[in-house]
Amino acid sequence: MGAAGSKLEKALGDQFPEGERYFGLENFGNTCYCNSVLQICSQKKKTGVIAPKRFVQRLKKQNELFRSYMHQDAHEFLNFLLNELVDILEKEAQAPKNDQESSSPPEALTNGLRNALANGTQKEPLVTWVHKNFQGILTNETRCLRCETVTARDETFFDLSLDIEQNSSITSCLKNFSSTETLNAEDKFFCDKCCSLQEAQKRMKIKKPPQVLVIHLKRFKYIEQLGRYKKLSYRVVFPLELKLSNTVEDADLEYSLFAVVVHVGSGPNHGHYVSLVKSHNHWLFFDDENVEMIDESAVQTFFGSAQEYSSNTDHGYILFYESLGTSSKS
Repeated sequence: MGAAGSKLEKALGDQFPEGERYFGLENFGNTCYCNSVLQICSQKKKTGVIAPKRFVQRLKKQNELFRSYMHQDAHEFLNFLLNELVDILEKEAQAPKNDQESSSPPEALTNGLRNALANGTQKEPLVTWVHKNFQGILTNETRCLRCETVTARDETFFDLSLDIEQNSSITSCLKNFSSTETLNAEDKFFCDKCCSLQEAQKRMKIKKPPQVLVIHLKRFKYIEQLGRYKKLSYRVVFPLELKLSNTVEDADLEYSLFAVVVHVGSGPNHGHYVSLVKSHNHWLFFDDENVEMIDESAVQTFFGSAQEYSSNTDHGYILFYESLGTSSKS
């Protein structure tokens, strides 16, 4: 199992969960962005090291973005992984239907299509386990300041990307995300009821919260004066228990933190990714092949730096929260 596995087993002792497997992942040259995300998505099933060589090879074949040995972005990989999984699951589900249709008489197919069109029915989109766990719905509400008409537009999401500020928190970042924005001057809103451009107020709310809330902290920002991207090492507090209040329903959604992808490094074009995963009330630290147990209090060391220049470059980048249910507001 290796030294890392033996060390973890020794640390957990009798508390080592029966039937569990904790594996480190081999790095094939700057593939830590991939390893850190995979540990979170797959880490539920003793210890050792796995070499995900075939997975990395297929990843590079499917998307040229990940073919170089340059520093890659873990958030981009997560988005690609989830969307690629949806495509694969949809194709697998469609294959039996295509086989069935190809074996059906042409007349039956024609009548079936005609009846479906006549009844006005449309094919329901496939809901995969990716959708059930990660997908939420945002509603963009725009209120015309002249006629007070509210226009709502819904969109689905797998994660929320939040702007961050120095010495802030996830709660304040979420409030800023759903804060009201006034549209005026060159940004006026075209109101269908007024049939003209009008001043309006716009805000984003969570209409349907996901089972797993993925929060991406926008730590890499383009600075015009520098002409390049810069990493924001801001201290952003992310609690172990989170109440989501910016929802359409008048209720707080309670979430529990179970994983964090951490970016290690001072800049956007170099560095390293590690991950923290909570399993059976133990926090585990995954750094490629190495797996260690850490104390829960160590999670706060990844909030960020209170000063711009700090020796600490290990900062929380992607947060994973699991829904605990709904609590009514008092």
